[in-house]
Amino acid sequence: MSAAADEALLSLAGLADPYPVYAKLREETPIFRSEVFGGWVLSRFADCRPVLADGETFLVLDAQWRDRHRPGWRDNPAMALLADLLPWKNPPEHTRERRLLMRDFTVRRVQELEPAVRRATDRVLDRFADATADGSAAEFVGTVLYPLGMAVIGDLVGVPEADHDRLRRVTDLIGKQVDPAMPVDLRAEVDAAAVEFRAYFTDLIARRRAEPRDDLTSALLARPTAGAELMSADEVLNSLVVLFGGGYETTAGALGNGVHALLTHPEQFALLAGDPGRAAGAADEILRWDGPAQMSQRAAVRPAVLDGVEIPAGDVLVVLIGAANRDPARFADPDRFDITRDAGRGLFFGHGLHLCLGAALARLEMTVLLQQLGKRFPTLRIEGAVERRRNPALRGMAALPLTR
Repeated sequence: MSAAADEALLSLAGLADPYPVYAKLREETPIFRSEVFGGWVLSRFADCRPVLADGETFLVLDAQWRDRHRPGWRDNPAMALLADLLPWKNPPEHTRERRLLMRDFTVRRVQELEPAVRRATDRVLDRFADATADGSAAEFVGTVLYPLGMAVIGDLVGVPEADHDRLRRVTDLIGKQVDPAMPVDLRAEVDAAAVEFRAYFTDLIARRRAEPRDDLTSALLARPTAGAELMSADEVLNSLVVLFGGGYETTAGALGNGVHALLTHPEQFALLAGDPGRAAGAADEILRWDGPAQMSQRAAVRPAVLDGVEIPAGDVLVVLIGAANRDPARFADPDRFDITRDAGRGLFFGHGLHLCLGAALARLEMTVLLQQLGKRFPTLRIEGAVERRRNPALRGMAALPLTR
């Protein structure tokens, strides 16, 4: 049975719709040992949520774990970059760094970004309107989604617009590192991108030390009050890398999936266009129904039992977030896309210690764009071939041609 399940997992990279595979796993092999992923694969909400919640038994695969189980991993610059970041750290380092980062990356700072988010949204939608004024189609991902995400996170962190295209290229490559089935022939290119990404933010920090500005980089470098604890230089660097890389890539992925979902469910887009106040609920349903983050990994530090299955200490668990968010035991009629649904607490932003740092900012960007799409382009439609990224861990659109 596990061999058949592994064969299904191998097919995910080439599938436009992985959810039938997830449903089959939930029904037939909800917990199984995968040779493909090198660990236990979980697909039910009732199993996934407790693993993400238990930060004492199930830890992220941090540097210490990799030193014990994957010797030589430090020779891989992309993995070395990721292992330094907050999502790949456990307490006490995680607790300290998250506390210091959240001292400056506050809900209030995100709320203060709303006018800038609205201006950036209007700007990219004006560009889309111009490109489609003659009735032709424009590629929505490149014209709207990535420029919007880059503008918002760039404004927050302090990255100038002239550097956006360069950083999109390197973050796209680094994102392939989280694909469990990444082709070996991409390794050198992904590693080179990681080196370039780290070097860019090292230089940005040096510039802000010399000449502070009103941005998060400068705030993280400054001492807020006399005697207050400061982040180390490496901690500031790693915070910027994770905020910038995660801050636009996953939001662009969510919006691409979401706009596609709305336009392939025209009655739902009509609801949104008729009542833009539904945008916040639509954002949550998009994240549940087809979110960008499809899976996460943990390692058991002690023996555990999940639904009668014994998980030995040291084993890896692959949590299929996309499958859990379509679990009929948790969500009624889960394959129905319904922006009026009360999605409740899905796992689209993770859960527990590693709840997504940028959840509030992602929701803000999604809500504003969805509001404006419904208002400005009520007859929006797909016009041409849609292309999805071939990364089963980080789901999103590569091409989404739209017209109005």
